[in-house]
Amino acid sequence: MASPKVFILRAPGSNCDMETHFAFEKAGARPERIHILQLRENPSLLKQFQILVIPGGFTYGDDVAAGKILASQLTHFLQSELRAFRDSEKLILGVCNGFQVLLKAGLILQPDQDGPVATLAHNTSGKFETRWVNLEVRPDNCPFLTGLSSLFVPTAHGEGRFVSREEWMLDGLEKSGRVVLRYVNPQGKLDGFPHNPNGSQGNVAGLCDPSGRVLGLMPHPERHVLPTQHPSWTRNGLQKEGEGFAIFKNAVKYFE
Repeated sequence: MASPKVFILRAPGSNCDMETHFAFEKAGARPERIHILQLRENPSLLKQFQILVIPGGFTYGDDVAAGKILASQLTHFLQSELRAFRDSEKLILGVCNGFQVLLKAGLILQPDQDGPVATLAHNTSGKFETRWVNLEVRPDNCPFLTGLSSLFVPTAHGEGRFVSREEWMLDGLEKSGRVVLRYVNPQGKLDGFPHNPNGSQGNVAGLCDPSGRVLGLMPHPERHVLPTQHPSWTRNGLQKEGEGFAIFKNAVKYFE
């Protein structure tokens, strides 16, 4: 088929949409940046695309909670269209604020009768944390992560601490292959702050839905697409490409 079309969902406060557009265009896709109001006015727009991305930023100023207002819009106005998109074997990616949105909209973890299974809370440091992190990758059935075992990408957020409602819920997610990304130290071992920048339970950095086609992660792969974006490239030499670029290439390859 022709290169996939990518729907990059914008909202007031989105600020990583241009980097996401660049990454997908460089990977061979056809991205378009579309505002949430355009989608609410014409939900059928989604049918024209194969990949939906909710990029990072501070949608609606993160009032109430990070990503909560955009998540409420998706839940109340576009729930059936989004679930149809997901169930038609298309891909959905949420990065940082986008992960917060997907989680709170129930597109990664379905709430049960007692409410949300998990959330992304304030960092244990009580501060906005921005730093480069090492990630352990366990792709399982997630197309975005095919062939990857590790990633080195930047992260920047104030509310990224994964917390499950009950300890056993995280155990279930791990055993079912839903925990696909974890914060680790440079030796690849689970560790505390600063290697786990937000204090996430189980060092969780990213999750997928049961199908593997919906991925949410707090770190920013779109900020390590070019080799010159690596913080040590002048000392250690240029890689062929930034490590985060693999996620975007995998998404495009999925539709070949």
